[in-house]
Amino acid sequence: MNLKCGIVGLPNVGKSTLFNALSNAGAESANFPFCTIDPNIGLVTVPDSRLNLLCELVTPKLNTPATIEFVDIAGLVKGASEGKGKGNAFLSHIREVDLIVHVVRCFDDDDIIHVEGSVDPGRDIRIIEDELILKDLESVEKRVDKLKKEAKSGDKKISAGLAVAEKLASHLESGHTARTFDAESEEKSVYKDLFLLSEKPVLYACNVAEDELNTGNQYVETVKNIASEFEDGLVMFCAKIEAEIAELDPDEKELFLEELGVNQSGLDRLIRAAYEKLGLITYFTAGPKEVRAWTIKKGTKAPQAAGVIHTDFEKGFIRAETISFKDYSELGSEKAAKEAGKMRQEGKEYAVQDGDVMLFRFNV
Repeated sequence: MNLKCGIVGLPNVGKSTLFNALSNAGAESANFPFCTIDPNIGLVTVPDSRLNLLCELVTPKLNTPATIEFVDIAGLVKGASEGKGKGNAFLSHIREVDLIVHVVRCFDDDDIIHVEGSVDPGRDIRIIEDELILKDLESVEKRVDKLKKEAKSGDKKISAGLAVAEKLASHLESGHTARTFDAESEEKSVYKDLFLLSEKPVLYACNVAEDELNTGNQYVETVKNIASEFEDGLVMFCAKIEAEIAELDPDEKELFLEELGVNQSGLDRLIRAAYEKLGLITYFTAGPKEVRAWTIKKGTKAPQAAGVIHTDFEKGFIRAETISFKDYSELGSEKAAKEAGKMRQEGKEYAVQDGDVMLFRFNV
């Protein structure tokens, strides 16, 4: 599955710098609003030391890591939901993502213009949220109007759907996000196809100064409080440092991080946090032709995990020959794991575990 994350935030908070560091795609970054007009898209490798170790053990011809697609969406401003600052076009790009990475400026610097005139993470977050909510309200109100017309037929199911849509409209009108709307799975079907912007999971990326990377500051604490209230994720990074790291080779990167007193770059932490927020795990296939990482939802059963490789694998699924990464790495090979009785035969009800090394048997 292809995970897609949208990077959003006010102008000049470090979005494009973050994107450049993530993808080395050269997204334009400048000190004025609307530098990014069309969204920049970058495919980013998911860092995973387990994949590297499997490659050392198997020595395959091909090494294929999992990837995440990042979309750098232009800076939003007040009135974006009404089209200000080309807002309507920007908001449409958010509809297509699985996760919103909300970059928040958490540093002081008089040389970098703030579109609102001062640094205030709480206010900045609210501006973006309000625009997403207003755009969602517009969509839900249209749905309410449509259902009102259809409800005249006397259909009880439509009337029940109308009640849900009206309740959601009232919730949004009160300034609350769609992701905090309390609805059962069946009720959500009333508006599921609207792909509401404020319903998407959020991961806050706090852009801090270099000397506050390990300690944080009062701005980060403000974001933490907001994130904890809504069970959103949070990662702290320094865009300037990440831009420098992106230019280094792996050995230099490791040394640089060591000097900073951190074991992972902010970008690596962001990617892992995105996986965690969306409930994603990784399983592996390993053979002489290729060692590959595959992304699935936690709790995915073996046939559906096989279907990520090819639909024929799911349709004709017989069993999955499975070795845990721990056993595979300790014993050194598939053959050794099999001889030690560590290769398991798993059926259709097996929920794939993070790190499983799998071989699928299926009928064509």
